[in-house]
Amino acid sequence: MGFKSLRAAVFQLLFTLGMYFLAILIMALAIYPGISICFYVWFKSVNYALFLRVFFLSLSLTSAYFIYGITLISLIGIIRILFRLNLKEGEYRVATLGMARWAFVNALYLLVSITFMDFVLLTPLASFFFRLMGAKVGRNVQINSKICADLSLLEIGDEAVIGGHATVICHSFERGRLILKKVKIGKRAIIGLNSAVLAGAEIGEGALIAAGTVVGKNIKVAPHSVYPVRENHSQSERH
Repeated sequence: MGFKSLRAAVFQLLFTLGMYFLAILIMALAIYPGISICFYVWFKSVNYALFLRVFFLSLSLTSAYFIYGITLISLIGIIRILFRLNLKEGEYRVATLGMARWAFVNALYLLVSITFMDFVLLTPLASFFFRLMGAKVGRNVQINSKICADLSLLEIGDEAVIGGHATVICHSFERGRLILKKVKIGKRAIIGLNSAVLAGAEIGEGALIAAGTVVGKNIKVAPHSVYPVRENHSQSERH
């Protein structure tokens, strides 16, 4: 293993350990209010019958999970805003501060994505969280996928829809470099189920991305069009 490879491996290990520690701290702060309520309810119900105490504790634990999720969203948004963790378009070498910043921002997003995002999708909280993470989100946007990244480089127009399990990312890796480029989704555009929109793509107003389609890097989809373009049935019938 060469010196550069060793340095990159050490950097990655230390960065990962640091992120684990930070994740523990953030999640502990987020769960603290809910756990406090559980302890309060348990001790205040000491004179109740055991089945009632357990029932109240069950309600408290369930409520604690949702309090955790909302608190986590708020904490991560505050961290991003306070430390101005907006990503910038450009190219970044592996094991540099630019790449570490990108990994850090997406790791914050993953905390919510993995532990609570399923309860946020298709609610106003999804758009709220995306805005907290730096995305430009219009009115009445419907977000039904948590497979998104690099949110501060994402623009979503009014009444656009991101369908279930769609992937929207603003980065790519090429020849040992991280490349960041904005993705723009126009007003009333629809990103279909299980489709993928890659870095630099621009989806025009009212365009429809068919289910399972990959919109490649830097592709521009015309307004009010269907992508990929479907062959005219009359042409296919000639053969």
